[in-house]
Amino acid sequence: MSNGRAWQGNVKMRLYVRVRERGYDSLTAFADARPAVPLYLLAEELGKDDIAGIQVLSGLLAEAERRKQVTRFVRDVFTRLWSESVPDGWPVVIDDANRGEVAMALGTWVAYTPETHKERADKAGDALLATPPPPGWRPLGPDDELLRTLLPDEEV
Repeated sequence: MSNGRAWQGNVKMRLYVRVRERGYDSLTAFADARPAVPLYLLAEELGKDDIAGIQVLSGLLAEAERRKQVTRFVRDVFTRLWSESVPDGWPVVIDDANRGEVAMALGTWVAYTPETHKERADKAGDALLATPPPPGWRPLGPDDELLRTLLPDEEV
């Protein structure tokens, strides 16, 4: 995507046209049909040369805010980043061989989390490190039981 076409024209319209062309009424519905698929792969599916992963992230957040489902969005982003950075699941032990991947997944997740939820995401990451899930754990979507325990939906 070195040609920068992803940032030319009406990005939002292009994104939603591509989603509708694939039979979905929202970006969230498109993404939900592909649980735990990394953001960059969702972007490639929608337009390899003119859609960027960060645009998909931004669109998903906008929809989550409208639907008052930001916590679910935060869990969803975790599953996508985790499957990209630590595809074999939670390591048996965090050591020099995998510390970077775990740190990258957790750090990127908190960075991609909206300000309103950063503190909760940071605490959830700390909880995972303090009390690790079973080796191989890999959430398959935003409704993963452990993620829902760490980041329950708020009352609306």
